[in-house]
Amino acid sequence: MQVVVRSLRVLRLLTGETRGLAMGEVAERLGMPLASTHRILSVLESERFVTRSPSNRRYFLGPAARELAGNDLARESPLVTPHEAVAAASRSSGETVFLSELVGNRVICLALAQSEHPLRLFVRVGQEMPLHAAAAARVLLAGRPTEEARALLAGRTPLVAFTADTPANVDQVIERLALVSARGYDVCDSELDLNVWAVSAPVRSSTDEVVASVTLAAPSQRVGDAGTRDAARRTVLTAAAKMSADLGWSVMSCSRPPAPRGHELD
Repeated sequence: MQVVVRSLRVLRLLTGETRGLAMGEVAERLGMPLASTHRILSVLESERFVTRSPSNRRYFLGPAARELAGNDLARESPLVTPHEAVAAASRSSGETVFLSELVGNRVICLALAQSEHPLRLFVRVGQEMPLHAAAAARVLLAGRPTEEARALLAGRTPLVAFTADTPANVDQVIERLALVSARGYDVCDSELDLNVWAVSAPVRSSTDEVVASVTLAAPSQRVGDAGTRDAARRTVLTAAAKMSADLGWSVMSCSRPPAPRGHELD
């Protein structure tokens, strides 16, 4: 019986820790021997009730715990402060890279690293991204149930046509979201702004929830060839994977396939 009680105490402790806890911290806070803590965490991890970050080795609440709670676990932004992966992606690509989250029914830019090129895009912290026309927003919608995404989009109808390539109606966007889910990223090519190209990938939490999107955006002329666009895609996917890992997400624990490879950009 003691091991059951201790297991429940571990889950209760991790529920409010969006940045995870090291094994020693769990043992200290609960007053448990380190050996017992290790055994309990190992079993909980094998059953997906907790996950362990492959990058910082901290433990987080896992997807099985969220399923048990009926997906009603309290949501708190785990990315309040800018992540180094955003700045690193901007440095390696030379382009503007920004982080967005779904706040209520709006997608908001929370952090960014600006391009050092004289010609740069105007993106600012606090800027709202159109749900239907921005890759940063569509990646977040693709992580929600279809009916929830449809309801969010329906609240914005009629959809604003920013360019001739902007999706014209909710059904077109929903069809696009299925593609985003299948390939693990989205591309926006002159759909929001003319001659602007962007690629965005999801950031996932330990419970496999899409909590943010990381986006690289650039003038089309700087990313005009397939090789440059493929490199940009890899940069964004790498940044998203790093942030997801730091939040406790892993392919093994959440049973998701790796992002597709190859030249698959629009």
